[in-house]
Amino acid sequence: MLDVWRAADDIELYESGWNFDHFYPIFSDDSHGPCLEGWTTLTALAQATTRIRVGVLVTGTPYRHPAVLANMAATVDVISGGRLELGLGAGWNDEEATAYGLDLGATLTERFDRFDEYVQVVRSLLTERSTTFEGEHFQLHDAYCEPKPVQRPHPPIVIGGSGPRRTLPIAARYAQHWNHPGGTVEMWTESRDRLHEACAEIGRDPGEITTSIHLLADGENPGKAAEQAAGFAEAGVDIGIVYLPPPHRAATLEAHAEALAPLAG
Repeated sequence: MLDVWRAADDIELYESGWNFDHFYPIFSDDSHGPCLEGWTTLTALAQATTRIRVGVLVTGTPYRHPAVLANMAATVDVISGGRLELGLGAGWNDEEATAYGLDLGATLTERFDRFDEYVQVVRSLLTERSTTFEGEHFQLHDAYCEPKPVQRPHPPIVIGGSGPRRTLPIAARYAQHWNHPGGTVEMWTESRDRLHEACAEIGRDPGEITTSIHLLADGENPGKAAEQAAGFAEAGVDIGIVYLPPPHRAATLEAHAEALAPLAG
């Protein structure tokens, strides 16, 4: 991972680097294999790079209290010199939650009600001198988060997901960056249109929200990712995030950068 991130830092085409927030491997046949914790790993990778923006795509909010996460985010933004993208998601991994006794929420309504409060608390702690919050799920009383992040008013909030009833309205209200987890161009376009509708309902300009999609790297054929990227670029996606299946190799980045270069804006 370290070799890959250092290589990306030296290749101008790549503008950001991302890891995930899981305790068990995902996209793997063995969910009980090795898996480094996301935020401590991100901190190390931020120190090992100087240019690319860094983020967890996305943080599983049931794993940490929002005050803990806000302080972590502010710290990583300071450590990285203002390069953090703050990815947030409501969480979904039942296997991890069951194993660790974590509460994802008894219903999806409860899960997303808590997520909505979570984003409000984190944003307040990162921007306000002190935070008092009386919610159903979180209560803070004259709470501080110091030092503040380098980026003001706060690092860009990245909301991941495509749920039309709760995720997209939350992204419309709070996100500076919306990430669609994958799928076809048509699926992305449908979700994008619903995001724009949610923005219209609250009077927000959707142009304020950067959009991104996952692209799958193929070490043997970089042209596959380039073909995917071309379709999404035509549809209006801002950023393609190239997922590298393990084992990670810096050479895969170099080959994909060459294939993707004609699409760079």
